[in-house]
Amino acid sequence: MRLAVLSAGARALEEILQGVGCGRGAGPVVCTCGAEMKSCGRAEKRLLTILGEIKFVRSRYECPICGKSRYPGDEELEVVGTTRSPGLRRMMARAGSRETFKEGRDDLRVYAGIEVSAKDVERVAEKIGAEMEAWSRAERPALLKAEAESGTRAVPKTIPVMYVEYDGTGVPMVPAEVQGRKGKQEDGSAKTREAKLGCVFTQTTTDEKGRPRRDPDSTSFVGAIETAEAFGERIYAEALRRNLAAAEKVVVLGDGARWVRGLAELHFSQALQIVDLYHAREHVADLCQLLFADDEKQRQRHRLRWWTDLDEGQVEKIVREARRQIPARKEIRAKVETELKYLEENKPRMRYAAFRKQGLFVGSGVVEAGCKTVIGKRLKQSGMEWSLKGANAILSLRCSFLSGRTEEFWESRCA
Repeated sequence: MRLAVLSAGARALEEILQGVGCGRGAGPVVCTCGAEMKSCGRAEKRLLTILGEIKFVRSRYECPICGKSRYPGDEELEVVGTTRSPGLRRMMARAGSRETFKEGRDDLRVYAGIEVSAKDVERVAEKIGAEMEAWSRAERPALLKAEAESGTRAVPKTIPVMYVEYDGTGVPMVPAEVQGRKGKQEDGSAKTREAKLGCVFTQTTTDEKGRPRRDPDSTSFVGAIETAEAFGERIYAEALRRNLAAAEKVVVLGDGARWVRGLAELHFSQALQIVDLYHAREHVADLCQLLFADDEKQRQRHRLRWWTDLDEGQVEKIVREARRQIPARKEIRAKVETELKYLEENKPRMRYAAFRKQGLFVGSGVVEAGCKTVIGKRLKQSGMEWSLKGANAILSLRCSFLSGRTEEFWESRCA
């Protein structure tokens, strides 16, 4: 019954499309070289749609100067250079972004009765992902212009707290993409490249115990394998799109790494910076391991005590007590100094008791989870290796889907 209904729908669609792109328009058809093109009759094209395959007949024009062909009907239906309808390409992009391309192919066959190859799903998903990335990039100049104009007028503060979080995680790459790059392999080479992921979300209320509550459906993601400088512009543009100027308070949550702090100071200079509590505790635990490697009881006792001090924001106390325990061994001393330097540099960002009193989040769990769901679930499965272009295209697709921007993208294409 389903096959019969789809077949009938395909035939009806053929009838509806008769005459689209046929005949002469109100004005001449002009080639990209500027010459007026000549009509060369009609040409048939087979299109695969979400209803099945259909026949589409449209006028063909040819340039007498350069010989290029043009089909106004293809342009009207947005099928230039493809035999897949926009609706089908949309389904293929979604399928390819959520699972492996083979699983996406199988899902399209089972759920929609559409027969395409895994390579077809890959090509379409990566092409749409690249278009989503270009669309997102094209928004940034207007966002920056609007921000500059808003500086001359008062903006109503309608967002109590806006959070900006970002982190990085390695994505397995094909050998050509990591050639000559330093990495964590035994020989110093790399098998992965870091994908940077950022998110923006808002908070309006706290619960009955004063703990912060993330506003439902307020989280949006951006990400790419790119330099920290380029990513800084990306996450800043996303915050502007989310109406950064309307936030009463802006909080940047991260792991305390230098590149994280650097981007915060460059793009969010007025924001309150907080080091993720989990990362801070990890550094304290590593410090205890260095200082008390041979004494399990001392290691556990100091870790628990210093974690309590950390929760109270007493970083100076931890550093002071740790300095009294520094061993004489030179190589251990150097590692201890590295951990102490991390704590000292991030002291203002570790006043957790004060942050909690303000009803703020002190953990970057949203972006940590995002690294697993947005990147890891799709790009880091066993045996996967990506090209830079392919990884960034799929990452752009997943960020758009999970940020609820897919409809906005397709509407912009229609416009």
